[in-house]
Amino acid sequence: MVLALPDDAFAPYDVGATAWVLTSAALVLFMTPGLAFFYGGLSRQKSVLNMLMMSFGSLGVVSIIYVLWGYSMSFSSAHTGESDIAGIFDNPFSLFGLNQLMETIPDPENPDEVLNVIGGFGDVPAIVWAGFQLTFAVITVALISGAIAERVKYSTWLVFTGIWATLVYFPLAHMVWGGGLLSNNETSFASWIFGTEDVDGTMVAKVAPIDFAGGTVVHINAGMAALVLVLIIGKRVGYGRTAYRPHNVPFVMLGAAILWFGWFGFNVGSEGTADALAGLVWINTTAATAAGLIGWLVVEKIRDKSATGVGAASGIVAGLVAITPACGALTPIGSLILGAVAGVIAAIAVGFKSKFGFDDSLDVVGVHLVAGLWGTIGIGFLASETGLFYGGGGKQLVIQVVIALVAVAFTAIMTAIIAFALKPLGWRITAEDEDTGIDETDHRESAYDLV
Repeated sequence: MVLALPDDAFAPYDVGATAWVLTSAALVLFMTPGLAFFYGGLSRQKSVLNMLMMSFGSLGVVSIIYVLWGYSMSFSSAHTGESDIAGIFDNPFSLFGLNQLMETIPDPENPDEVLNVIGGFGDVPAIVWAGFQLTFAVITVALISGAIAERVKYSTWLVFTGIWATLVYFPLAHMVWGGGLLSNNETSFASWIFGTEDVDGTMVAKVAPIDFAGGTVVHINAGMAALVLVLIIGKRVGYGRTAYRPHNVPFVMLGAAILWFGWFGFNVGSEGTADALAGLVWINTTAATAAGLIGWLVVEKIRDKSATGVGAASGIVAGLVAITPACGALTPIGSLILGAVAGVIAAIAVGFKSKFGFDDSLDVVGVHLVAGLWGTIGIGFLASETGLFYGGGGKQLVIQVVIALVAVAFTAIMTAIIAFALKPLGWRITAEDEDTGIDETDHRESAYDLV
C-alpha cells in the first residue's frame, strides 16, 4: 500500500465537471437494475427472480471488491507513479480501500486552499472518478448473466462474479484506459505497430486506439465471456424442444428504456466534463440507438413479417452497444450508419445460436459481442478524423481490429480458466430443479402469487 502519493497526483478540480461525473455515475448505476428488468422480462416466469438476483448480486459483490482492490488494479499507477505489471494490470494493493484518494496537500498558489488527488482527465477528484468507474465494472459482470439464464447455481454465480471481475475486467480496464497494452501508451501494441510521437513531452502512439466508453472493456468482454460460459456450462434442459418465450414484454421494454436513459451517463459521462464534445456524444448516442432500433425492426419485418416489442428493445441495446466505443469519434451521420448496421447484424446474429447449437439464453453473444465488435472495428471506417471512409487511411482500422482481437483472446482464455476452476463448486442446478423453476428451488420465492 502506498503511504503517500507524489505531489503531481494533486491538482484543483472543476466543480461543474465533478457534478456531471457524479450525476453520470448515478445514471450508470441505475442501468444495472434496468438490465435486471430487461433480462427478467425476457426470461420465463419461473426464473424471473433469479435473473433479477444475478444482476443485484453483481451490484453487491463487484462494488465491494472494486472499492477494495478493483480501482487500484485498473488505475493506481496513474496516481502513484509506479510501473504497472507487464502492461496488464496495476498493483491491487497500492490504493487498497481507496482512502488514499482523500489525501490533500496545501495549494502553493493559495495557502488557504488545498489540492485533491485528481482523476479522470484532470478535472474531477479521483474518488469521484473511482465511483464512476465502479458502475462500469458492475454492469459488465451483470451483462454476462443473460447468457446462462435459468440453469446456474446462484452461489457459483456470486463466486464467479468476484473472480472474473478481478482476473478479467480489472486487467482489461487497465489495458485500455489505464495506460496498458491496449492504450496509446509508449509500450502499447499501437505504439509497437505504427510507432510513437512526442506530445507535450510524452511519447504516445502515433495512431491511438479509440474506445471512448467501453466497446472492448464492457461489451466485447462481457459478450465473449458469455459465449465461453455457454459452451462450458451447456444448454438448458429441453433446449431445442421447448419454446422459450419472454414472460413479460413490458418489463423488457421498461428495462430497455432505463438502459437508454442511463447510457447517457455511460457515454457522455466518459467525456469527464460538460462541454461541446459531451454534446456531440449525446447526439451520437441517440442517433445510433434510434438507428439500431429501426434496423432491427426492418430485419424482423422482412424475416418474420412482424415488428415486435422485444425486437425494438433489442435494437435499442444493439445501437447503444455499437456506439459506446465510437461516440466521441464519429459525426452524427456516421453514428446513424453505425447504429443501423448494428441493429441489422445483431438481429441476424441472434438467429445463429440455433444453427450452431449453443444456448445463449437472452442473446448476450448476438447483441453485445457482435455489436461490440462492429462498434469497435467500425471506428476504423467511420471515425471523422482517422477513419478509412473519411480519408484517414487504414491505420486506424488496423489498430481497432488489433485491440478487438486481443480483447477477445484475453477474455476467452481467462474466462475458460475460471469456468473450469469453478466446476468443483457445481455450475448447474439439477434437471428436476430446472424443470420446476430456479426461483422456487434456488431462491425459495416466486415472482407472482396467482390466486
